[in-house]
Amino acid sequence: MSYESTVIITGGTTGLGYECARTIAKQKPESRIIIAARSAGNEAVANINKETGLTNVQYSRLDLSDLTNVRSFADKITTGDFEPISALVLNAGIQISGDITFTKQEIETTFGVNHVGHALLLLLLMPKLESNARIVITSSGTHDLKQKSGLPDAIYKRAQLLAHPNEESTKYVGQQRYATSKLCNVLWTYAMERRRAADPAKHSWTINAMDPGLMPGTGLARDYGAVLWFIWRQILPRMLPILRLLLFSNIHTTGESGRNLARLAISADVQGVSGKYFKGEHPIASSDDSYDTVKQDELWSWTLEYLSRDAAKKQKLESLV
Repeated sequence: MSYESTVIITGGTTGLGYECARTIAKQKPESRIIIAARSAGNEAVANINKETGLTNVQYSRLDLSDLTNVRSFADKITTGDFEPISALVLNAGIQISGDITFTKQEIETTFGVNHVGHALLLLLLMPKLESNARIVITSSGTHDLKQKSGLPDAIYKRAQLLAHPNEESTKYVGQQRYATSKLCNVLWTYAMERRRAADPAKHSWTINAMDPGLMPGTGLARDYGAVLWFIWRQILPRMLPILRLLLFSNIHTTGESGRNLARLAISADVQGVSGKYFKGEHPIASSDDSYDTVKQDELWSWTLEYLSRDAAKKQKLESLV
């Protein structure tokens, strides 16, 4: 079957990504929806297709912790028989509560998955994007100390220290590494937007970041131990009204936040909106650090240098944006 366009959602087998894919599948039957995730996605695909009565949702394995796999996935999309990409939702994420771990390329895992893997995927898929494609990055309010999320403050000094921690940064707890990776998501969004806006005649694609809020029951806390995992998965989702009263209002079901994420990817009312940070349905100010252009450019330069490894390849990657 032929489709008009392709929509790719990373981490779409459960939780926020699943609800986003489910919403888009219902509203865009003319598009091929690819759930790209490390975990098996055949059940998620079957459930959505059964609900919609369509067959436009598909699964393709993507391991963001392995850059070789990211390159293989991107090569399959760019050289295969796939329609141009109308929306790229970079949603997958990981939070590790225990000891520091590293990816196959020896990058700290949280930074490697939440930023580096997604950055490479986006750059490699640029040639396949429609001219007015939408790029949506799932960030988090945890990146902003003013939001008082309860997590340790994000600390961004240099990207190199996030990828290859020194003695000091190795001491950062897992939640702090997560919050910092979410700051990187916003820094990267703004860095991309500045480059897009500098040459709007070249590209009319848009890029935005979104805070989905706290969503008890998702797989994000899978590494928190059996007791906390049970509370997170089974008890807290049944207490949302109480949690909103006791903690803060930015607590949602995955269905609510999934619909908001899908809106940024496909809805007409946000067509042309770019370079914004959304909290649910509404654009808001992100953290003070996220507007620091020195940090944006440092992250941008380090990322391209790391992913390219030589000047010629770096120039090629930069030319895609």
